[in-house]
Amino acid sequence: MQDAPPTVETPWPVAVLANKIRGYIERLGTAWVEGEITQWGVSGGNVYGKLKDLTEDATVGFTVWSSVKARLTDEFKQGDRVIALVKPNYWVKGGTLTMQVFELRHVGLGDMLERLERLRKKLAGEGLFDASRKVPLPFLPHCIGLVTGKDSDAEKDVIRNAQLRWPAVNFRIRYAAMQGDRMVNEVTAAIQALDADPEVDVIIVARGGGDFQNLLGFSDEMVLRAAAACATPLVSAIGHEADRPLLDEVADLRASTPTDAAKRVVPDVSDELNRVQQARARISTRLTGIVATEIDRIGQLRSRPVLSSRDWIIDSRAEDLTRYVARGTELVDRVVERAGAAIVDLRSQLRALSPQGTLDRGYAIVQLPDGHVLRRPDQAPAATKLLITLADGTVSATADDSAADTAGDTADLIASK
Repeated sequence: MQDAPPTVETPWPVAVLANKIRGYIERLGTAWVEGEITQWGVSGGNVYGKLKDLTEDATVGFTVWSSVKARLTDEFKQGDRVIALVKPNYWVKGGTLTMQVFELRHVGLGDMLERLERLRKKLAGEGLFDASRKVPLPFLPHCIGLVTGKDSDAEKDVIRNAQLRWPAVNFRIRYAAMQGDRMVNEVTAAIQALDADPEVDVIIVARGGGDFQNLLGFSDEMVLRAAAACATPLVSAIGHEADRPLLDEVADLRASTPTDAAKRVVPDVSDELNRVQQARARISTRLTGIVATEIDRIGQLRSRPVLSSRDWIIDSRAEDLTRYVARGTELVDRVVERAGAAIVDLRSQLRALSPQGTLDRGYAIVQLPDGHVLRRPDQAPAATKLLITLADGTVSATADDSAADTAGDTADLIASK
């Protein structure tokens, strides 16, 4: 019955499922695996620990029995990168899976350096190490983002030295594991969180040194790509001169220690005040020199003969002024004389052509009662009242009935007053 497929009516007992799982797992046999020890605890001579994948988020538990531990020639601890010969073992009673370790070796330094070199070439080919992509640090950051271990010496060094140099500086701190299996994810998340904060002007990743294997997380590709994608200037302050992690190459600035990072990021207020005073002194000296030079130049100009007497300009122009005044007077007189002659001529013409001149020569103007000038005899029938204008006055007259169309008939008009 246990070999039949389980159904709702005929389910397997838990023990049957557990034994089948153990059978499947035991058929896997032994395998060499590589990873990082993230937990190493000794109990009753046996070792119980955890092994984490170097790149992926995968962890398995392992057991080193005391008999195997006695054969190990190296000392192991948390953070070590190792190669282990393991055999999967499923514990039916507890329902847990663990790896029984038969052999355990440290990963050779040469192997790790070779892998780092391959990663270095890959990222360099993508331009992550290029100087052209590095962002300059701000002169005076208002808020500094700090990625470090909680209550670490690196945190204290950065904050103390930065505030000694510039007391008004602020910090936005994101704590993360600086080694171990949580290190890569936590450091990556901290960098991304600070980069997204608009108040953070610069980010410092600080750790107080450590051995080569403990610093391998700062050469992890996930951390490096997070640093490369960071728009905020980033400073690597791992504090390890002998074996520099790749984060130093990606960061916009590498500091040798957390203390050095604080000094590189924050200016010294006393130094800046001294620079301001020196600049003010140089400006004052320069302005004093410029003013003195101009005073001397003005003095030299004033001492020249052309400026020694104030009357030379008037004296040199007096003759010209007199000549211009005489010439102007002459031109005005000529214009007035010509205008007077023209007026006399126009007056003569006007008088010769005026009606009064005609009257003065003995002519008269005869007007009808309506004011129109009499031009023809037929315009003045008999008894028509007429007004005759002479040179010195007017007279009234009446037309008679013998008016004719000849010029002589007009003499028969009867004058009356």
